[in-house]
Amino acid sequence: MAAVQDVPGVRAGRELAAAPEWARLERELFAALDRAWPVFSARYTESDGRLVFRDKLGEGHDDRDGVDDFYEPFFNWPTLYLLGGSTEVLDAAHRHWRGVTAQLAEMGMVVDGIERGYDWFHQGEGLLLYYALCLARPDDAELRDLAVRFADLYLPGGPNYSAEHRVIRAPHTGAAGPRWGFSDHEEYFPWSEALRPYGLPLDWLGSTEFDDLKDPEKARAYGREMWERMGRGDVVVNLAVTSLVTTAFLLTGEQRYADWVAEYVGVWRERLAGREVLPDNAGLHGEVGEHLDGRWYGGHYGWAWPHGLNPVGTATLVAAMNAVLLTGDESFLDLARNPQDAVLKQAEPRTGSQMGTLKKRWQPHLRELDGGPTLMVPQRHDDSGWFDYNIMPTQLPVSLWQFSRDPADFERIERLRAESTWDWTTVHTQRLKDEAGHEEPWFEYLHGRNPEFPERMLRSALDSSAAKLAAIEQDQSPVPSALDIHHWQDHNPVVTEALLQLTTGSPQILYNGGLAQLHLRYFDADLRRAGLPEDVAALVSDIAADHTVVDLVNLGATTRNLILQSGTFAEHRLESVQADGQPLPINGRYLRVELPPSSAIQLTLSMTLRAEKPTMRAPWENEQ
Repeated sequence: MAAVQDVPGVRAGRELAAAPEWARLERELFAALDRAWPVFSARYTESDGRLVFRDKLGEGHDDRDGVDDFYEPFFNWPTLYLLGGSTEVLDAAHRHWRGVTAQLAEMGMVVDGIERGYDWFHQGEGLLLYYALCLARPDDAELRDLAVRFADLYLPGGPNYSAEHRVIRAPHTGAAGPRWGFSDHEEYFPWSEALRPYGLPLDWLGSTEFDDLKDPEKARAYGREMWERMGRGDVVVNLAVTSLVTTAFLLTGEQRYADWVAEYVGVWRERLAGREVLPDNAGLHGEVGEHLDGRWYGGHYGWAWPHGLNPVGTATLVAAMNAVLLTGDESFLDLARNPQDAVLKQAEPRTGSQMGTLKKRWQPHLRELDGGPTLMVPQRHDDSGWFDYNIMPTQLPVSLWQFSRDPADFERIERLRAESTWDWTTVHTQRLKDEAGHEEPWFEYLHGRNPEFPERMLRSALDSSAAKLAAIEQDQSPVPSALDIHHWQDHNPVVTEALLQLTTGSPQILYNGGLAQLHLRYFDADLRRAGLPEDVAALVSDIAADHTVVDLVNLGATTRNLILQSGTFAEHRLESVQADGQPLPINGRYLRVELPPSSAIQLTLSMTLRAEKPTMRAPWENEQ
């Protein structure tokens, strides 16, 4: 093992005449978040970490739903630690994970730490907390054991995967194996006003109208058709399971996990071959459209229903990045490019009044337009063709470009920017549960068109967290019931998007099951823990294909020593660094930086992306 002192190092030589405002705000945000999360814990959780909840999940026609909602309130707490938050927030996140897991097991929703079975659009959300804990504590035996047992459910020989036909056997899978259909009760379309905007999933079945399914007999008949057509076979959102299997590889090093990821993502790439648009389904024998009369669309959480591009685009991007990480084969990214390009071919200017579903994220932007048009893409496709237009979810193309640094992926974003009629430099203070939504002003900053972004973004994050704290303090709601389990995630005061963008040069983690794709990571060399040391702030201002620029500032009166790592999993090779203009060869994964009191340094790094075998081990445990 390479000793830390043997890692190439630089020393900051510039004294701070005055603290940069971005650095002051960054450290203020770290401090504010470390004060915020205990308020949430005290208000909404029990002493063992479980959420205050007196109802029960697993009943009624929606009897498989809800597990993810119990983990989601804490999803970004370990990420705060990984960036430089307190060790206490990591301890709390781990305690809440254990408490919630026990709570869900008592309700029969989790078996031996693993969800009994649900779709991977939602399981991906619920597992974000677990993935981040694994990254923060890769030596934890409990976390590692769960990764192996869970991943093995999907490898050949496991109940959820047919090695013969190379399909995950159902849209709902988990510890109980494939759970056919969508409920353990009688199949039944769950009519509600909340589903009205999304219409019916099988629009081509007879002349059924949405309100016809208020009739219980018609709802049961429709539910049986959904079971036959959509409740078995493979669906595109199953690609999110690759994050689970990738985590098992990163924790164990067992090649069989990497091989399976390459095989399964490769199967979906084969299903795309020769088609203009990636299919969203395959039957139990691996044939596209097998249970849908030949249709390439119509799978659960696929192109037709309910959300289209969002789950399809996210699942393909998550899986493609996992496959590239484990194999080095960049062509897997074509799987993620196809859904984005498919909808962009149909793009056209539309107004807010012509927008379809999933409007909430874009309300501040639409107000800027004052009724005027902007570029929109169709989110969904059924027998009538493409429909349900909305603004392109920018997180998808920006995350793809940040990962690939490919010129073609850059040009896709530039087209969106050129044809948008709202201001991409504006920072809107809004926080949805996925905590994304500021990709455009960040992209503009990275390309020299939004110099005030760091300060604006940090102030916005401070305001968002303060608003959540105020909501907690004013919350007079009763204990949530099974009908109100989003209440907790709506009050989570931890916000990490700004810190991810500014300190690591990375977008928000993809919410439906993505692994962290951090361009840079930091470790406190003295305390031997992840994250920026106390008093230290970082600002990544450029992540071009051939160089990365980061400023490091020590605002305190004590010397701080950090280790800079290239990539979440030390997968990039640092070739060299220009430290305030002075060159130094590196040819390794890490760089030591000494920051005397009140000092600053600018580093221009050259690196080769994904030139090293990925690992979760800390720098002092790895070969240089």
